[in-house]
Amino acid sequence: MLPGGGRMDSKTPGTTHLSDAQRIDWLRLIRSDNVGPRTFRSLVNHFGSAKAALERLPDLARRGGADRPGRIYSEEDARTELTACKKLGVSLVAPEEAGYPPRLAVLDDAPPLLGVRGALDVLTRPVIAIVCSRNASGAGIKFAGTLARDLGEAGFVIASGLARGIDQAAHRASFGSGTVAVLAGGHDRIYPPEHEELLATIIGNGGAAISEMPLGHVPRARDFPRRNRLISGVALGVVVVEAAHRSGSLITARIAAEQGREVFAVPGSPLDPRAAGTNDLIKQGATLTTQASDVIDAVEPIMGRPIGLREGDDEPFAAEPDASDRARITGLLGPTPVLLDDLIRMAGASPAVVRTVLLELELAGRLERHGGGLVSLV
Repeated sequence: MLPGGGRMDSKTPGTTHLSDAQRIDWLRLIRSDNVGPRTFRSLVNHFGSAKAALERLPDLARRGGADRPGRIYSEEDARTELTACKKLGVSLVAPEEAGYPPRLAVLDDAPPLLGVRGALDVLTRPVIAIVCSRNASGAGIKFAGTLARDLGEAGFVIASGLARGIDQAAHRASFGSGTVAVLAGGHDRIYPPEHEELLATIIGNGGAAISEMPLGHVPRARDFPRRNRLISGVALGVVVVEAAHRSGSLITARIAAEQGREVFAVPGSPLDPRAAGTNDLIKQGATLTTQASDVIDAVEPIMGRPIGLREGDDEPFAAEPDASDRARITGLLGPTPVLLDDLIRMAGASPAVVRTVLLELELAGRLERHGGGLVSLV
């Protein structure tokens, strides 16, 4: 939602500014139960503003089959959070505002409000992400540091997840050139705790930290894949240095590919299980990477291209679904994810009706959204 009304489709960051009242409404909506980034966007596009959407949440959840409405974040809680953020030096930035990472802003699941601490300008420069599993080898840690330093000298900002091992090495090697720590928890709940000093050094040297989580949120296992989409989302490309099979770094690589980012993989010994995942990525088409020039050569051609805008909904939310629409669409859903386009075709209903039913189900806590436009029942 843009100031003055309108659809929440992407604009160039820095072209507008939320009022204090709008920021309160946005914070209340995104912190309310069962409202994620995609749902936030649908609600604002549907009702024209976050304020109007907040008023309709109980009715939508009831239509979706909820026994009782989910918790709606209060205005008092929102004001308390904003005050605490200001005290900690955290700015809650919207996609249309200055300081929001431009490549993240165009994603359909971009956080409506991103908590940023440190130098906002570092987020607007070209970014390369470097990731790895936590049990990195000494050779992997050394290579990550060398790669980060060389990329920094070439003008790139390095993004990583502040984890032990290679993340830490990548951050330390890019203090002088710029680095971004992407957090899985709130800005006051750093993980791992021993990296609080590292984060302070990042911020003190012109870097930044970002998180979509509220203050006080302690990261859980399920928060890290969500965090990983931000790591790849801010970047032109993602370098995977070491990753075993079933590694979280492979999740980041998959998300990066879905986001249209370049994926790079550092080869390793076939005898080292820590390199099994990266070697597989190379077989699947990732760019084999042994030096910074491999990354630079691949991303330079796309650096000057305009950043593509998020596609708006094909059809506005207009028609109200009736009972038969809800029954037919819900009946087509199950625990196995299905493409939204396929669901629309099978339901024989308009995209507007299908989206409205999905919105109701999600606010009732009955729907899960997956990457690639897939949805399923919880």
